[in-house]
Amino acid sequence: MSTKQTHKSDLVFQWRGIPPAGQLIPLGVQHVVAAVVGIITPAILIANTCGLSEAEKTLMIQVSLILTAVATLLQLFPIFHRIGSGLPVIMGISFAYIPTLQAIGEQFDLATILGAEIIGGVIAILFGLFVKWIRPLFPPLVTGTVIFTIGLSLYPTAVRYMAGGSGTVWFGNVKSWVVALITLAVVVILSNFTKGIFKLGAILAGMIVGYVVAYCMGIVDLSGVSGSAWVALPKVMPFQIKFVPAACVSLGIVYVVNAVQTIGDLSSTTMGGMNRIPTDRELSGGIVGQGVMSIVGAFFGGLPTASYSQNVGIVTVNKVINRSVFALAAVILLVAGLMPKFASVLTTIPQCVIGGATISVFATITMTGIRMITEGGFTPRKSSVVGLSVALGVGITQVSGCLAGEGFPSWVSTVFGSSSVVVATIVAIILNLALPKEKPAQEKE
Repeated sequence: MSTKQTHKSDLVFQWRGIPPAGQLIPLGVQHVVAAVVGIITPAILIANTCGLSEAEKTLMIQVSLILTAVATLLQLFPIFHRIGSGLPVIMGISFAYIPTLQAIGEQFDLATILGAEIIGGVIAILFGLFVKWIRPLFPPLVTGTVIFTIGLSLYPTAVRYMAGGSGTVWFGNVKSWVVALITLAVVVILSNFTKGIFKLGAILAGMIVGYVVAYCMGIVDLSGVSGSAWVALPKVMPFQIKFVPAACVSLGIVYVVNAVQTIGDLSSTTMGGMNRIPTDRELSGGIVGQGVMSIVGAFFGGLPTASYSQNVGIVTVNKVINRSVFALAAVILLVAGLMPKFASVLTTIPQCVIGGATISVFATITMTGIRMITEGGFTPRKSSVVGLSVALGVGITQVSGCLAGEGFPSWVSTVFGSSSVVVATIVAIILNLALPKEKPAQEKE
């Protein structure tokens, strides 16, 4: 191999330049495979929660793909060096907001979600601008507690979907559980017994197998696909937008937590792929870009954005940081998003398949929280912070109406009683500040 060829093959480990197609294409597709389930599934979950039609669900999936592509490109090519991180990350629609979005959707509607999303985007932008001063409130203990709570609160959704989906003719049916468990088995086997693209695409492969099994069992309905167009641009304000203060506060708190998670993802990316810590400008730009895309997305019927930890994991393993690789992944997602026919096919995925595939995702979210909490050991102080935060957060949401009695304004139940994440976040911050710090082991002796 010539020196020139060797140099060109090394471009994947550099930020600029265009690597050979033989490297560029598989590496870009790898990121698409790792991200695609996380992109489309939140749209399906929220569309079902809000009782949207198949056409509206198709639109939300289409917009999710497009927004993820644009959000990723913004991170790769920052505007004014201030909006976007300029780092090799995939950013798009996130599972982390789902518990709160579902709570708002059940109590209000999609219009209220989109209004709260705009306010949340503004909060994310402010967080990004003042990241140096706000960041100390969210050490790994607090962030881990919140992520742990998010994972726990998603389990009922996964099980409900595995059972066939509430309100459907397949709910509680043996066929639904057979499909869900087959899907889950494929995900677990590929995740633990394979490597490379099969391991990275385990969830996608599980959904494909589950879909085929569901089709053979007569669960899949393809009747609505034929009427979808092959190519179409997203519409501006396809849904109404409403601002309900209580919902805005509730979702705004979650935006702050996800901004902290973005700091973690960006830091993992630079330390794992570039052997350095991110600069304040990179962190600020990444979070500001996240907020801007959430605001823009709301006007097209999209959901909130965040960085994708699974794609960060790929960077830390293969050290590939060339922005052309990530740009190719974004272009692939953009092309898919401009094809309503493709999005329409995705709406036919049975809920039992989604449940079987995503319960492993939700379990991973939970364990990520535990890993952050136990970093440096698990102490009595950590036990108090985590235990009380989760107990109050999860406990309050499981007792319907416990904050809706006499003396409580109606907004209290909306803000604190509908999402375990909000209460857990507030309690964790307060306890972390109030409880005395533990002395290092050397001082105890």
